[in-house]
Amino acid sequence: MRNTIRHLSCLTIAKSFSRLVAVAITAAFLLLASPGFSQAASPAPAPAGVQSKTLWEQIKEGGWVMFPIALCSIATLYLIGDGILRTSRKKAAPPEQEEALKTLFRQGDYVGAHNYCKTNPSPLTNVLRSGIGLLGEGKQVAEEGMTGALAKENSQMQTYISYLSVIGVCTPMIGLLGTVTGMIKAFAKLGSSGIGDPSGLSAAIGEVLVATASGLIIAIPAFGAFYFLRNRATDSVHHIQDVVNSLFRKMPYESLAGVHLGDDELFAATPNWLAGDSHGAGDPAEQPA
Repeated sequence: MRNTIRHLSCLTIAKSFSRLVAVAITAAFLLLASPGFSQAASPAPAPAGVQSKTLWEQIKEGGWVMFPIALCSIATLYLIGDGILRTSRKKAAPPEQEEALKTLFRQGDYVGAHNYCKTNPSPLTNVLRSGIGLLGEGKQVAEEGMTGALAKENSQMQTYISYLSVIGVCTPMIGLLGTVTGMIKAFAKLGSSGIGDPSGLSAAIGEVLVATASGLIIAIPAFGAFYFLRNRATDSVHHIQDVVNSLFRKMPYESLAGVHLGDDELFAATPNWLAGDSHGAGDPAEQPA
């Protein structure tokens, strides 16, 4: 009984589906045969006189603002290339310098490490040179000196990268300025000649929008490169911090107390009233003003 009911249900569904397919095919034929559809489906003839413009012609339509935008594009390419080289780990902390300094630290040759950092400048060696030169002053002074040197290196890496953000902000504004000045000229021409040919006004508006589009084309990659290089520089700075921390771990500051490493000139001296010279300067509070 159940099989019979299922069979009848399947036949009913099949008949209904066949009717729906037949109705759909009939409606399709009627729609295709209708004259309105034939007119809508027929391709519209291409308007006479429309010519495709080359890239150079479109650039010239942007006006005078295309010159500063072109300069910004050149600066963007230079800053991106320079930033990629400047913020790489191999540039900030060359692997061969890491190995050489680790060997010198294992041997306890801090004078040799200071001289190596002086003759092989890099962000890593500049930070280590500052810390090694202050080892005799204690742990706190040495760490503060390395922190200041690391902040200086980070600032130098971030300085050129920040110009990409400036370009990303300024180029759309320059393009918008060109668009506004072009619109002013277009409407001034419309006011003098009338609205006899609206296509001329629309063509002028389309031309001046080239400046805004060009500014955005430069600004979007500049902003993307800015954030990419900023994160890349931060990663390099963190790597330098890791190397410095590994080298200065368990540093024997007590054995190096009062030792001056390196050949940097020291300008601070004992106060002249305590030097015990032959003239007997005495207490500075007792000296005449």
